[in-house]
Amino acid sequence: MNRLLNGNYKMDNKLDSFYLNKKEPVKSTLLVLRDLIKSMDSNITHSLKYGMPFFCYNQKMFCYLWIDKKTNDPYIGFVEGNRMAHPKLEQGNRARMKIFNVNPRIDIDIVTITMLLNEALDFYRNGIINC
Repeated sequence: MNRLLNGNYKMDNKLDSFYLNKKEPVKSTLLVLRDLIKSMDSNITHSLKYGMPFFCYNQKMFCYLWIDKKTNDPYIGFVEGNRMAHPKLEQGNRARMKIFNVNPRIDIDIVTITMLLNEALDFYRNGIINC
């Protein structure tokens, strides 16, 4: 993530800065979520879009990470969330997307998050969403 340059650390880019400029425990939570999402499939790419970390499957956006303005807690946004029916997903005023809130002060629910990520990825893997 960082490069050692003449004894000083230098940020590689704005994407790294998004994570590294957050305060704990939000920073660690976001980094764990990032690594988990990236590990789900070799076809997942990670970039900064609209000022937030987006994850694409074969160049189609499938999820993103963001921080709730009221609670300052991170969440995972699922682009095709309207196709997903899980009690912990919230739609709010969103027409297409749903979010999964993550409390950075407790253990991350890796099992549920992995299940939701696989469900979202299956829309792309199975051709429901054209890639």
